[in-house]
Amino acid sequence: MPIKRVCVFAASSDAARAVFGDVAGKLGRLMADRDLELVYGAGKVGLMGAVAEGIHEGGGRVVGVIPKKLNVSALTYGACDELIVTETMSERKAIMTERADAFVVLPGGFGTLEEFFEVLVLKQLGYHEKPIVFLNTEGAFDGLMACFADMVEAELVKEDQCDLFAVATTPEAALNALMQYKPAAVTGKWTENSGV
Repeated sequence: MPIKRVCVFAASSDAARAVFGDVAGKLGRLMADRDLELVYGAGKVGLMGAVAEGIHEGGGRVVGVIPKKLNVSALTYGACDELIVTETMSERKAIMTERADAFVVLPGGFGTLEEFFEVLVLKQLGYHEKPIVFLNTEGAFDGLMACFADMVEAELVKEDQCDLFAVATTPEAALNALMQYKPAAVTGKWTENSGV
C-alpha cells in the first residue's frame, strides 16, 4: 500500500528540549518534500505545532483531529487545511488511525505513548499492518527500548513482536523506514500455543 498520509504522535508542550522541536520541524518539511500529508492531533504548541508548521513551510497539507474539549485557540493549530472536531479522545484516535497509512512517534509524554501503544496493540492483534517508526532524537526513547528488552527477557513479550516497529535517529531515516517497510511475520498474540 503506498504511503500518502503519515500520522505523527508528539509532545504538546513548549517545555520540551529545543532540539526536539527543531527535528520535528525538519520532519514536517521533509514530509512535504515527499508529498506526504500530515495527520495529527491538531496542536499548535510543542512538537505538534513544529511538525505542522514544517509541513506548511514546505507547501504540504495538514489534517488535524482534536476533541471538542481541547479545541480552543490556545491549543488548536488554526491553519489546519482540514480540522476534524470529535466528541471524545477515543474518537480522535480512531480517526487518526483510520486516516493514516503510517505512524511516526516523536518524543512526548504520556499522551504520545498512549497513542503509540494503541496502534501497536492494534497491529499486534492484526487489525492493521501499517508501519510504525520511532524518531529517537538524542536517545529520547532509549529508556523505553530498554524497558521493552526487559519485558522480552522476562518473557512478557515475544522478541519478534518488537519487529512491529522500527527506530530511527534522523527524520530522513524515519521516512526511509516508512517507505521501505514490509510487514514482518511475527508471532500471533492469540494463536494456539503462542504462550504470550
